[in-house]
Amino acid sequence: MWSMWRLLWAAFLPAIILAYEVDWKKLDGLARAKVELNRLREVKAFVTQDIPLYHNLVMKHIPGADPELVLLNHYYEELDRIPLTHMSRNDINNLLAELGFYKKVQAEDEVPEEFRFSPAKDSPFNEYHSKTASSDQSQEPQPEKESPHGDL
Repeated sequence: MWSMWRLLWAAFLPAIILAYEVDWKKLDGLARAKVELNRLREVKAFVTQDIPLYHNLVMKHIPGADPELVLLNHYYEELDRIPLTHMSRNDINNLLAELGFYKKVQAEDEVPEEFRFSPAKDSPFNEYHSKTASSDQSQEPQPEKESPHGDL
């Protein structure tokens, strides 16, 4: 009887582990991520072949650490950690697509302007830059006053 329960538990465990549910409330302000890895074939294939294609995703190798996708905001503050140990390469790519990360076809391709901040919807720095640009544009150049001393 006990072995039957262990067999059932072993059969359902992978489904429980692979079913990562994205908590969107926790990810308000998501802007970038990093993958933390040390082993595992599927994850290594993702790291070596797929990470170079993603915009705003970098690899940080930490010897001995279990692989994790660390989700960060624009200020590099941690929003969430997603364990990748039991995920396949395809699972990780699907998760990143769901989170809104932009994936290029070739590593050297340019990122289109509309995806520059992805997975973030925008940048908190846009407001600052637009205010600076508009204040610079609103100041019309003043004509130079003629000096009363034209010969100087």
